[in-house]
Amino acid sequence: MIVLGLTGSIGMGKSTTARMFAEAGALVWDADAAVHRLYAPGGAAVEPLGRAFPGVVVDGAVDRARLAEALGRDETAFRRLEALVHPLVAADRAEALKAAAADGVRLAVVDIPLLFETGGDAFVDAVVVVTADAAIQAERVLARPGMTRERLDAILARQTPDAEKRARADFLVDTGRGLEAARDQVRAIVGTVLSPSWTPPRGALSQKDEARH
Repeated sequence: MIVLGLTGSIGMGKSTTARMFAEAGALVWDADAAVHRLYAPGGAAVEPLGRAFPGVVVDGAVDRARLAEALGRDETAFRRLEALVHPLVAADRAEALKAAAADGVRLAVVDIPLLFETGGDAFVDAVVVVTADAAIQAERVLARPGMTRERLDAILARQTPDAEKRARADFLVDTGRGLEAARDQVRAIVGTVLSPSWTPPRGALSQKDEARH
């Protein structure tokens, strides 16, 4: 099974691109959806986050608004949160990929916003970066309810810059040229990675990761 890591900065169209991979026949695992499961009643993150950040658990689930308030602008708190949640997300991903491989899935895409920031690029066969011009990105994000330039800048400050992501990518999907152009790029990537002649640039590391799980 080929495993692609899909990432991109806020407003680049990553979620739309993930759906295009699903339409093309790939199994898509979504890190954000995994976090929602972990924060829900009975989720593995509820108890440790309740201990680390008193008051954020309401009715047996992590309340995201209260968690955001507890984090504030404290980078130390963000690091504590990441240290608790990232291993749980990684375990969820490993289980999903193990099940997919057992089911005979040929192509899996792991949709991880902070792929490079969390070192997830070391455990996939290739990385797909979703990108667009900075002006298009800003226009999309600032159109969201409650979003301000200050908030956007704060989010971007915690993410690997788009230029660096593109430099580290194995494949690019440019969503600034429209949906059909992006869909054509996705189909081309799927065709390439499923070709018997394709050699995964990061495959050896991916296999090591799967062996550990």
